[in-house]
Amino acid sequence: MSQRLQGIGMTSRRTRGRMIERLKQQGIKDPSILAVMNDTPRHIFVDEALSSRSYEDTALPIGYNQTISQPYIVAKMTELLLAGGPLSNVLEIGTGCGYQTAVLAQLVDKVYSVERIGPLLKKAKNYLWDLKINNVSFQHSDGSWGWSEKAPFEGILVTASPSEIPASLLQQMAIGGVMLIPVGTNIQELHKIVRSKTGYRDEIIEAVTFVPFLTGRE
Repeated sequence: MSQRLQGIGMTSRRTRGRMIERLKQQGIKDPSILAVMNDTPRHIFVDEALSSRSYEDTALPIGYNQTISQPYIVAKMTELLLAGGPLSNVLEIGTGCGYQTAVLAQLVDKVYSVERIGPLLKKAKNYLWDLKINNVSFQHSDGSWGWSEKAPFEGILVTASPSEIPASLLQQMAIGGVMLIPVGTNIQELHKIVRSKTGYRDEIIEAVTFVPFLTGRE
């Protein structure tokens, strides 16, 4: 692994280890998720000027009015998504810089990731290429449409907050599938939705803060 990926000082594996200990204290228990986040260099997904803050438990700007989610939220949403067991195909709405994508891709068979901002998507592809992660398909598209050609999905993870859940995403869930999505404008809550043969079960997990869910492409 190159020194850039390995990190040094405030981006070193030792600093990453402190992040993992903090995640454990915050209630993250899944050892596979903790191991993946320990091995994934979050600092390469942010601008070099912010790299010393990469392993703090905070969201950081990545340009275009978007952010990289705080490590706790990445871990929590991933843990909730995988709580029922391994998943084969997962839809991610909001690739962003690709950090959540990278974590997911190391834990499921296939990730389909949609991003509306072209330059961000290009960066994310490069970061995952550097990490030799090759089980992700990308689409530059409006996230509210989902990715119907690849549906149904066993898991859907959304990283921006709509005022209400897009019907198209509910329709693209497999029976037994799980979706994690923040919902709300001024006040946002993380929802866990499970689809059954008879409908959808919606559980509110906790208060969260995400960028707004926008439509269209840039």
